[in-house]
Amino acid sequence: MNRIFLLALSFLICLISCNSEPEEVDLLITNATVLDIEQNKKWPNRFVAIRNDTIIAVKTMRNSDDFNATEVYDARGNFVMPGLWDNHVHFRGGDTLISENKDLLPLFLKYGITTVRDAGGDISESVFKWKEQIENGELEGPRIFSSGPKLDGENPAWPGSISVSTEDDVQMALDSLEKMNADYVKIYDGSITKEMYHEIIKEAEKRKMKVTGHMPMAADVTEAVKFGLDGNEHLYYVMKATSGKKDSIEKVKSGYSMIIPLAQTYNDSVAELVFDELAEAEFYVTPTLYIGEVLQELADADHSRDELLDFIGPGIQETYQGRIMSAKRAKESGSSMRDYTEDVFHKMIRPMYDSGIRILAGSDCGPYNSFVYPGKSLHQELKALVDAGLNSQEALLTSIKNGPRFFDLQHLYVKVDKGRVGDLIILSENPMESIENLESINAVVTKNKVLKVSELKPSITNSAKN
Repeated sequence: MNRIFLLALSFLICLISCNSEPEEVDLLITNATVLDIEQNKKWPNRFVAIRNDTIIAVKTMRNSDDFNATEVYDARGNFVMPGLWDNHVHFRGGDTLISENKDLLPLFLKYGITTVRDAGGDISESVFKWKEQIENGELEGPRIFSSGPKLDGENPAWPGSISVSTEDDVQMALDSLEKMNADYVKIYDGSITKEMYHEIIKEAEKRKMKVTGHMPMAADVTEAVKFGLDGNEHLYYVMKATSGKKDSIEKVKSGYSMIIPLAQTYNDSVAELVFDELAEAEFYVTPTLYIGEVLQELADADHSRDELLDFIGPGIQETYQGRIMSAKRAKESGSSMRDYTEDVFHKMIRPMYDSGIRILAGSDCGPYNSFVYPGKSLHQELKALVDAGLNSQEALLTSIKNGPRFFDLQHLYVKVDKGRVGDLIILSENPMESIENLESINAVVTKNKVLKVSELKPSITNSAKN
């Protein structure tokens, strides 16, 4: 009786499924090998169905007839994984460079970067406009999360920053960021005092606003994290806390003049305690290793033949001169801070990761940051993280997992899975086997469209080279 009932039920289910109409979707990626970066697994012979920018299904190819798509893309066995996040970029340079910044947006997509975290500048109105246009499918580029203007002290180091020198200033600054729907708070250390730095963090915490950025060298990261600091950009500030002699150094040095002695007194035992404390607070650190390597060699390197220089507008190229001249002056003086820090920074990566600190891959590309090209520099940052001790899988997670996790959006990204955002990249080689395989990206999926990498170029072509 039970067997007859089960057979009848199976027949009925089959009859219903056979007669049901295929589900309509916008895009069907077929014959894909789906990568699960978190689990270090690959799933061949899969299809990915996407509707309204959301993944509807990921199943074996035998179920592909269950869907009818406006567009079908045959992945031909290639690898499919979530799009990359560059967690530290800059759009800036004033009104005269707005168009040159905008022209670079497709360059991020060309290198598989489907989301960027803008770390502050002086063209925020335009950046938030681009953000909306990209979300609406009116502009081609990566999704943008932006801090809006940076918060700095009485005499801000960068144009467009909001000056904060009193408690009332803190309230007005945070009000301003909330009004423009900034995604987080970025603090800069041009002239911000330790007291106002802490005040910003405390008030932002009350408003449930994420806070990261630079910090005054007079401050201590382990103290700031108790007030609610979520992260640091660059490694100077965490490195300070790892020095076995930071207190005595601070008595005779101020600002960045203490960097060299701090690097020289890095202490593994102190570092372990600091890293554990920061990990407990779910702290984020964006190391930006690659730009450090570029700037360390800037005085001597010849970038005139760089492949991507042709895609950088003349106005942005002109902004490169400041750092070039600074590097040459440092060389002439016989001393460079970076000669002492880069090895220490690389040494910090593996123990930070092992402690549970959430490392964020970020390139620091943008105007003023000489020859750190949008898109490609994120690949180079991931390679730098591997050179510093992470494996390829771990490095990828600093981009695709920790990026959305900073904004508490990990449930929408990270995996190629039902209910996740359909921002994907398609590669001919598996990047978990080697981070170098990111160079094999041949298509990017965003906004229900498959974009061939070979066809993605900035609208500007500039033949003049520095």
